Amino acid sequence: MQHPREFVLLSVRAAAERLDTDAATMVRIIQKVGFENYRAFQNYLHDLSIANATSLDGMQASGAGDAKIPDHLQATLEQDFKNLNAVRNMLDVKRLTLAAKKIHSAKRILIIGGDLAASLVQYLEHHLTVIGLPVYTATTIGRSTHISRLFGKGDVVIAVSFRRGLRQTVEALKKAHDNGAYCIGITGTYVSPVARFTDEFFVASVDSGSFLDSYVAPMAIANLLLVACANLDREATIVRLREAAKEQREGFRWYESP
Repeated sequence: MQHPREFVLLSVRAAAERLDTDAATMVRIIQKVGFENYRAFQNYLHDLSIANATSLDGMQASGAGDAKIPDHLQATLEQDFKNLNAVRNMLDVKRLTLAAKKIHSAKRILIIGGDLAASLVQYLEHHLTVIGLPVYTATTIGRSTHISRLFGKGDVVIAVSFRRGLRQTVEALKKAHDNGAYCIGITGTYVSPVARFTDEFFVASVDSGSFLDSYVAPMAIANLLLVACANLDREATIVRLREAAKEQREGFRWYESP
C-alpha cells in the first residue's frame, strides 16, 4: 500500500513472489483486511496509485522522450474525453439532484479548496452568488481553519480536493462535518480523504497523462450542480438573472467599442 504503483498490475502470484510469500497466504491476508477478493484489492491499489501520483509520475508516464508534440496533445485530449465519459457513465443524477437541493435550501454555503482547486472554488462561488445563494469561500490555510468552526447544522460545506487531499481542506471539512454541517465533496478517487468526511461526494478524475491535473471532469460536476441549483426555483433565478443582465448590458466593467 506504500508503493501501490509497483503492484497494481501484478497478478496475485507475481505479487506474492515479490513479497516472499505464496498466493494463498496473500489472498487470505487481503480478505482479512476486508477485501472480497484480489481483484477488489487491485482496484483499491489503482485508486491509491492515482491519489498518490505526482507531477513527475504523470510526465514520465506520458510516453517516450522522442514522441512528437501532436502525439502528446492527442493523448491528453483522449484522456480528457475518458475522464468526462467516466462522469457521464457513472454519475447518479438523483444523488446530484439531492445534493443540489441541500445547497439550495442551506442557511449558508461554504466552499473550501486550496492550490489549483481554488479556481473551481471561485467558479462555484461566482455562479451561486449570481443566482442569489448565501455563499462563502475559503482557499487559504488561515481562513479554512477559522471559518470552518463557524459552520454547522443547517449549513452546507462543499470541499474540493484531489490526489492525496490538501490538509487545509480536509481538516476544515472534518471540523465542519463534526459541527453538523452537511458536507459535499468533489474529488478524484474513492480513497480520497474528502470522501471519508462527507455526507455525499462525486468522483471526477483529474488524470491527464502529463505533469498537470486536468479539471475537465470536475468542471463538469460543478456545472451540473450549478444547473440543478438554478432550476430548483426557476422564477427566483430568473429574477436574479434579470438584475445581472442589466449590469452585463450596461455596467461599467464592460469594454465599449469606440
